[in-house]
Amino acid sequence: MSAHCCQHEPPKPAAIVDLARYRRVLWIALLVNAAMFAVELGAGYRAGSLSLLADAIDFAGDALNYGVSLAVLSAALAWRARAAVLKGLCMAGFGLFVIIRAVWGALGGAVPDAATMGVVGAIALLANVGVAWMLYAFREGDANMRSVWLCSRNDAIGNLAVMGAAAGVLGTGTAWPDLAVAAVMAALALQGGWLVLRQARGELTAQAHEHAH
Repeated sequence: MSAHCCQHEPPKPAAIVDLARYRRVLWIALLVNAAMFAVELGAGYRAGSLSLLADAIDFAGDALNYGVSLAVLSAALAWRARAAVLKGLCMAGFGLFVIIRAVWGALGGAVPDAATMGVVGAIALLANVGVAWMLYAFREGDANMRSVWLCSRNDAIGNLAVMGAAAGVLGTGTAWPDLAVAAVMAALALQGGWLVLRQARGELTAQAHEHAH
């Protein structure tokens, strides 16, 4: 986890951000994530891999997040912060779901197909690295922009973990590496959701103080 993700520099005002460029990037990211959701959902079920299914759900959540970001892109800071609260809750909810599913799978899951996990994980990594690279310039914006960047960063880390799980499943012949990676992905989602919620709360509080005075 990179250190700068825990720093809290003042967000850039929306006026100095290239909104036209950011809107184009969000549309590309939305389409890429929607396509990868379909790919990983099918592959995860065929392979019997919880980490692939978890990553597919994450892709779906990110596509929804990008859609929300597009909807409030030109709105006032308070509305963008409220949208970030919704996205932070979705990230945290995804994390809780995966943790519960991993515990359930640990009680008697079958061994997943390591080859499918590795190939699809590599494709997903390329997709997420491309999206994260496009969004990197906007990582220090308001809570809404920060949430988008955190989602993409977490996804790329998650894809590396899925590929590691594939190697672990192949080497051990058990489902435990797959379940362990799913748990790590859940922890990333919980941490990212907390960071977004904390920054959004700070922005909403600052807006309330401004209106009070």
